[in-house]
Amino acid sequence: MRRQTTLSRQDIDKIRKSDELIIADKELSFQNDEKEKQAAELIKAKKHAEESEEGKCSISSFTIPYNGEPKEKNSTKNVVSADGTENQIKNLKILIAEDDEISSLLITRFVKIFGQEVLKARTGVEAVEACRNNPDIDLVMMDIRMPEMDGYEATRQIRQFNKDVVIIAQTALALTGDREKAIEAGCNDYISKPFRPALLTELIVKQFIKKDK
Repeated sequence: MRRQTTLSRQDIDKIRKSDELIIADKELSFQNDEKEKQAAELIKAKKHAEESEEGKCSISSFTIPYNGEPKEKNSTKNVVSADGTENQIKNLKILIAEDDEISSLLITRFVKIFGQEVLKARTGVEAVEACRNNPDIDLVMMDIRMPEMDGYEATRQIRQFNKDVVIIAQTALALTGDREKAIEAGCNDYISKPFRPALLTELIVKQFIKKDK
């Protein structure tokens, strides 16, 4: 039986219109100003979303429609580095290794500013195979906790045949030492969920500026 909570139309509209999204594993929340943050605390998204009648939405399974690309003030295809060099970061081939459908969808929206071809993997095994079958993948967003094979082991196996692909580890259950473990496994960088899209953009830009040098 679904657990219901009452939300005002104003709360739902605030959450839908907010430009800043924060992703957590199997959860979705939106925040902008303090009032929107409070409204966002009323809902946590898991799996599929389906808004019910006005004033109600399911905590166990619902969706708030999200239209258009994320509106990040500082994100653009033309990236200017600290020394003024303009870097064209686009047309990347990207793999999203993520077992949660909501997180996968949103990460895809965020990274598509860097490229139009996005592949998906739901397990570590699928991530390794995708990289093996697509040696031209430029970026992997690697969830650490996936079924069949975790992100650490998947990264180690990918590094056996691909030393160049950029791998950014991501996890919601961030523990002390996770970043170090990710780097040791072969990841280029690490981001803990929840995170702001602008931070993810910054990490991707940093990695590809570094590769161009």
